[in-house]
Amino acid sequence: MVFSSCENANTVNGECPMVDLELDDGLAVITIDRPHARNAISLETMEQLDKALDGAEGAAALALTGAGDKAFVSGGDLKELSALRTEEQAAAMAFRMRSICDRIAGFPGPVLAALNGHALGGGAEFAVSADIRVAADDIKIGFNQVALAIMPAWGGAERLVKLVGYSRALLLAGTGRILDAADAERIGLIDQVIPRASFDEQWRLIARSLASAPAGEVKRVMRGVPTTEAVAAFARLWASDEHWAAADKVMKKGK
Repeated sequence: MVFSSCENANTVNGECPMVDLELDDGLAVITIDRPHARNAISLETMEQLDKALDGAEGAAALALTGAGDKAFVSGGDLKELSALRTEEQAAAMAFRMRSICDRIAGFPGPVLAALNGHALGGGAEFAVSADIRVAADDIKIGFNQVALAIMPAWGGAERLVKLVGYSRALLLAGTGRILDAADAERIGLIDQVIPRASFDEQWRLIARSLASAPAGEVKRVMRGVPTTEAVAAFARLWASDEHWAAADKVMKKGK
């Protein structure tokens, strides 16, 4: 089932920026559907992202992607955001989008960013708010805000440090270096590179696997819980019908 959070939204210059929410058997997929603008994020897109995240509540896993094959997210929509000229306006915008990225990072289930295209500037920040990043083999990713004489402001700088280490993160964000998919995978910025021809099929298979109950429990334990809670999570899964149905299949194969 696919919902458009653009319905009844305000238009900008006659355009209705689109953020689509797809709910599929425990998996929520949020797609920024602005290929004509390289999936850039406008203020209206931020509003719709918040609404889409509201709609995704309760899903076992979440996937983020962009429409088309050129851009995952190309950053902020400069044509619209150029109207923000004061420090107060800039701060309000940064806090707005940072809160959305924080919601993504705090999503209870696993979050997968499927990089269908380039992730640059704010797009890279959006990508690192997810737990896992998979990418088509022809994409590029970079924290290149310095090219506009600004810096990452949506929480991406801090998350980049956790992924690749302080010195490498400073090198990347300080110089604006843009990486291809292979180099990004080598340093841990991207977790898996997938051939373009099979990308759509493969990232959805990964996302559906992450929508399983065990994956959500694994994420919760990895975030840090007391030993008693970790063992209790295992015990719940062990006693579940799903576990014994899977175990019976394995045991029958062994006969």
